[in-house]
Amino acid sequence: MFFGGDYNPEQWPEDVWAQDVELMRRARVTLVTVGVFAWARLEPAPGRHDFGWLDRILDRLADAGIGVALATPTASPPPWFSLAHPEALPVDAAGVRLSHGSRDTYCASAPAYRSAARRIAAALAQRYRDHPALALWHVHNEYGTTCHCDLTAEAFRRWLRHRYGDLDTLNDAWTTAFWSQHYTDWAQVRPPRATQYLPNPTQVLDFRRFTSDELLAAYVEQRDLLRAATPGVPVTTNYVLGDWVPVDHARWAAEVDLVAIDHYPSDAGPAAEEEAAFAADLARGWARGSPGRPDWLLMETAPNLVYTADRMHTKEPGRMARNSLAAVARGSRGAMFFQWRAPRGGAELFHSALVPHAGPDSRVYREAVELGDRLARVAPAAAGVVEARVAVVYDEPSAWALRARGLPSTRLDHLDDARRAHRALWRRGITADVVGGLDDLSGYAVVVLPGHYLMADRQAAALRAFVEAGGQLVVTYLSGVADEHARIRTGGYPGALRDLLGVRVEEFHPLAVDASVKLSDGTTGDLWSETVHATGARVVASYADGVLAGRPAVTRHTVGAGTAWYVSTRLADDAYADLLHAVAADAGVGPVRPDLPPGVEVVTRRTGDRSWLFVLNHTATVCEVAASGVDLLTGAPVDGVVRVPAGGSAVVRTG
Repeated sequence: MFFGGDYNPEQWPEDVWAQDVELMRRARVTLVTVGVFAWARLEPAPGRHDFGWLDRILDRLADAGIGVALATPTASPPPWFSLAHPEALPVDAAGVRLSHGSRDTYCASAPAYRSAARRIAAALAQRYRDHPALALWHVHNEYGTTCHCDLTAEAFRRWLRHRYGDLDTLNDAWTTAFWSQHYTDWAQVRPPRATQYLPNPTQVLDFRRFTSDELLAAYVEQRDLLRAATPGVPVTTNYVLGDWVPVDHARWAAEVDLVAIDHYPSDAGPAAEEEAAFAADLARGWARGSPGRPDWLLMETAPNLVYTADRMHTKEPGRMARNSLAAVARGSRGAMFFQWRAPRGGAELFHSALVPHAGPDSRVYREAVELGDRLARVAPAAAGVVEARVAVVYDEPSAWALRARGLPSTRLDHLDDARRAHRALWRRGITADVVGGLDDLSGYAVVVLPGHYLMADRQAAALRAFVEAGGQLVVTYLSGVADEHARIRTGGYPGALRDLLGVRVEEFHPLAVDASVKLSDGTTGDLWSETVHATGARVVASYADGVLAGRPAVTRHTVGAGTAWYVSTRLADDAYADLLHAVAADAGVGPVRPDLPPGVEVVTRRTGDRSWLFVLNHTATVCEVAASGVDLLTGAPVDGVVRVPAGGSAVVRTG
């Protein structure tokens, strides 16, 4: 089990280092990330390196048996670089060049930046290739910086040439006949910047795709240098989650040796655990596309704080450990935090840390010591694979496309729709992968497709093959409406999926914020409704009032050996959970343990005849769950029922 977090020794005098290493040993820390934001210290002048301080701290860590995820510091170029290469500073969508003084002050398309990034990565690889502390390479930090400068424009045009081949094809894909945008020379094509009115949605979508590929190319350049120097050391980068991130992480998964994510819940209440479960299952779904096992790593999270819109919420005692074990339950190879020691100054001086400003004589550090012991106890469970026969599809390009202006509602949100589907399953105790593609649906009995707006022909064909082979498919409104270029598929919605679903949607009826619709089965929906015609599907529920009264709302269509469901409104949470639970039951999939109290999370990891049952009690009362075996956290035998205290956890080896 990896346990530790970001460690920034360059921020502290060396007399603190010995204390840090001793505190790490006491907490049973196994891995720390070093050097993420240290470029200015490592290379104080062009081509002149200062590795002495890094040598000393890595030696200390190695002597203590603590591994290092050695980072390349390329997320924050030093001041001298920005002064020497102002063309490498990013330009925003308004055409304003940003200044040095924060992090991420770089343009990934600037040749000077890419060259400097390769140089520092190569220098680190050569110096530390044989260092005993080196356990993992951590490239960059949270790729996601966007630039709209002229250098980016050149790179964007090269990317478009490769994607489309010629201008006629690009003009067709972008529908440039609209508003006189037809291009006659590649030099006319630029990144989308601030404009008078609505931008071209496909241009904006393709720029997001380009940015993802450009950042990936920058990562791969460094990765290849590190792999060549240390072929036995895994290489990764930490994914940052958020709707602002222009990275298609599902595509990136094939390029990392270990999927690693940063996760910071945005809700301090019970929803934080639901968010964390979604992030974990998303990481595991992405990891299906990586070269190794479908496990992953929680690379960053906050030890004792939850960051909400208006304040930093202090986590209740025990919540850090419970959340960490929940991540391990869902496939993480451990729990890493940002950060080890809280800084005295800088922009994030109040950021959460395992050693807070109060020092080691603090609740947070004492809980870190306890967590280190717990992770060591449950380490055997890392051999197990999480069992999931349900998949929720989250397609980042569709999420980008649904944020375009000019759509029928301003409240459309594919990420939120995917979270709602996952939450419905989570509340019924059903474990699900969240997958980023439709290329491999083998092993799943149920697939939920929430608001998958963009749909290529090959994706539609994959869904049909899944259903014909016996799969259960649940599709919600706005799926399959547009092709991969964000062009509407004419003839009736939901476009590419009409025949598979056995429905034809004639009109959309977006709902007001405070409006809802009643359905014939007594449930309700909000946000969205549609004029649906059943063209082969059986009607499960109809709209019960308003202009859509009597029209189909929820349908099911038998295709081959399977069934395709269509949901044309946003069902209330309980109704949605009931529907997905029933569909899963029809497919022979049920909860890990039936009749769990709300707020109790149960997940199984299994390999061969060995299995581990994780029970996470997120409630304020004691819970009892059926299990037999040994609780790894306490060493106590479990005979029929494991009793878990309020806010507590159990990990039962059941085989």
